Amino acid sequence: MDTRRIVITGGPGSGKTALVSYLEKEGYPVMHEISRDVILEAQKQGIEQLFLENPILFSEKLLEGRLKQFHEGEKCAAPILFYDRGMPDVTAYMDFVSAHYPENFCETCEKFRYHEIFVLPPWEEIYEQDNERYESFEQAEKIFHFLKSSYENYGYKIHEVPVGTIKERVQFILKKLGY
Repeated sequence: MDTRRIVITGGPGSGKTALVSYLEKEGYPVMHEISRDVILEAQKQGIEQLFLENPILFSEKLLEGRLKQFHEGEKCAAPILFYDRGMPDVTAYMDFVSAHYPENFCETCEKFRYHEIFVLPPWEEIYEQDNERYESFEQAEKIFHFLKSSYENYGYKIHEVPVGTIKERVQFILKKLGY
């Protein structure tokens, strides 16, 4: 039996990372978001906002890291594995900033497939900007729509997770997955 690969995605400040952390505390295996690591590494090299300054380089690093996570997921023996963002997030963000990107970005997203996609909508009450999250809430709303479109363009059916407590959101996801 293959492990089901489940993506949890959403715009900045949607509660995604808190939800994934909760799943992990409940004993589910997760692959954590890597964009903050890429951002912090660039800042150590003197590049304050790598995505804004060089979106292609930033996106290449993300896609490479997420592909690595995908391959690491092949070692997972659990019935489900959660990913904090998936590879189509990369093209969604590139589309959001109207940047052209290499064809291999799309080829990678088409070749390496996830089983289920859950997207969290923007949630203004919990939204906060910080050193790595520079988008406004209005931009977060637009990113949400680009994320949905990106996954749909790759042929995925999207499950939109309702706003609520972390526990309610996790229950929604697990019920959709048959747990």
